[in-house]
Amino acid sequence: MPSVPQELSTVSMLGRAYSLLGFQIVDGVVGAGFPQKPSHSAVFAQIKPEGSRLTELARGANMTPQAMGELVDELVEMEYVVRRPDPTDGRAKLIVLTEKGNACVAAGIATITTLEESITAILGERGHRELRRLLKRLLDQG
Repeated sequence: MPSVPQELSTVSMLGRAYSLLGFQIVDGVVGAGFPQKPSHSAVFAQIKPEGSRLTELARGANMTPQAMGELVDELVEMEYVVRRPDPTDGRAKLIVLTEKGNACVAAGIATITTLEESITAILGERGHRELRRLLKRLLDQG
């Protein structure tokens, strides 16, 4: 008896879209001359312009401080970020983007802009707006 193809669940499709877009962003950034791993986006996606504490980055990425610390160590070694004393708390450190790190983030933003344009080209202006409206509605429930 032949098997009937199963339609992907909405959750599976969202997960696949998330992975695909994440890899496309990394590919764009790497292609712009900023080598990195997909996991580094956990830092780049949320670091504040004035710098962020490791614990804030870990919480925002839903990871342990130890795992986030490993990512930050790699990015320090790659010269994308530095650790500086937090001016509001001498015991704490801020993770701050370097000039190279800021250029890397700019390459990521440019890549995301291109991906947004691709989504509009595929779905049309109205379809893209509707996708954003529905995604926002889902995210507002979380």
